[in-house]
Amino acid sequence: MNQISVIKGFSKFSKEQKIDTIASFLSTSDEVKSVIKSFWHSDPAVQLIIDEFSENTLTNYFMPYGIAPNVTINGNMYMVPMVIEESSVIAAASKSSKFWAANGGFHSEVISSIKNGQVHFIWPGDISKLREHFSLLKQVMLERTSSITANMVKRGGGVLSMDLVDKTADLENYYQLEVKFETVDSMGANFINSCLEEYADALRGFVSESGLFENKDIHIIMSILSNYTPECVVKTWVECDINAFDKIDENLTAKEFAWKFEKAVQIATVDVYRATTHNKGIFNGVDAVVLATGNDFRAVEACGHAYASRTGKYKSLTEIELTDNTFKYSLTLPLAIGTVGGLTSLHPMAKLSLAILGNPSARELMQIASVIGLANNFGALKSLTTKGIQVGHMKMHLFNILNFFSASEKEKKAAVDYFKRRKVSYSAVQTFIESLRNTPHE
Repeated sequence: MNQISVIKGFSKFSKEQKIDTIASFLSTSDEVKSVIKSFWHSDPAVQLIIDEFSENTLTNYFMPYGIAPNVTINGNMYMVPMVIEESSVIAAASKSSKFWAANGGFHSEVISSIKNGQVHFIWPGDISKLREHFSLLKQVMLERTSSITANMVKRGGGVLSMDLVDKTADLENYYQLEVKFETVDSMGANFINSCLEEYADALRGFVSESGLFENKDIHIIMSILSNYTPECVVKTWVECDINAFDKIDENLTAKEFAWKFEKAVQIATVDVYRATTHNKGIFNGVDAVVLATGNDFRAVEACGHAYASRTGKYKSLTEIELTDNTFKYSLTLPLAIGTVGGLTSLHPMAKLSLAILGNPSARELMQIASVIGLANNFGALKSLTTKGIQVGHMKMHLFNILNFFSASEKEKKAAVDYFKRRKVSYSAVQTFIESLRNTPHE
């Protein structure tokens, strides 16, 4: 491995200088520079916007942008944009959406949309004294952020509550100021963090300067929103007569399919290994919508998995109910996303995605993303409990393998026809392509 000396001032280099620097470490420097520049946007103004989303930007990294059609939610039809590289995800969402469009559609409701943050502080003082004067402190804090919260309040949001939380059982002298927010159509991270930092300053000043407390030695450790939002939750479900599954698989009756499906969900409830993959299938769909609309998929994932562990055991985010002859399958998911601010207002494709969705509110987008999550999960369990996941997945993966071997359009056409009735694998495709290329042509 080559020894690379520390590069000083890299962030201050021009874009060309950064590219030249990176390319200089590779033997094919001219080719590297050519590849990097080939992914620039054709409009320099758009590229400048994208460059400023992040630090030390060299180029753009492309991801497939597709559409899941026929997504019926609460009686309304959507064409849902999805950004994902996994070949079978959009296909699964589309197939599930088509099935459920003919069987009552998806139903969804936002249970609550509260977000939260904390000021974490260490203080060896008398917490009962702070509680005694907390109403006065609260008034000081709210007045301090009145200019920050004014516009949010006009839109129907703002600060909902403030509480002191005693965490000294977990860490000596550790307390929190816990604040709950309603951020309406914005995800609200910057708004929440701005408020919390002001509250931290107010808290520090109140304890150290008001003259009300003997111990003034308060240490603000940090002020930050939490990506765990168990009170920003959407519930989505599908419901139908079990007989709707009558032709879902030639080897199973409708009741046999429903029984196997129920057992698959129950396994994901009791087994952490299966639960992890089960929930990953949900986020295949959720993340794809979150990415397409310029939201933070890392926060959504972190929150979802924490929520799946809220009882002390990691388990499925879905629940199933079979009663009499009715099949009901539901997903309950914390989902803090927005439709204004951040990339949602700046990224051209994020703006397009929201336009395709009819410019939804944040609550509507919560429903849409969770529906696609449930659609993907349903599609995955349907495959797993019938023909197996690899049949459909590898068929979709066929073109990736063919592209790896630089197959021509003629070779791709022949491969698609050949593998209609055969299992797809890397070695099988390699053997087929080699046989084509080794066969003499007239």
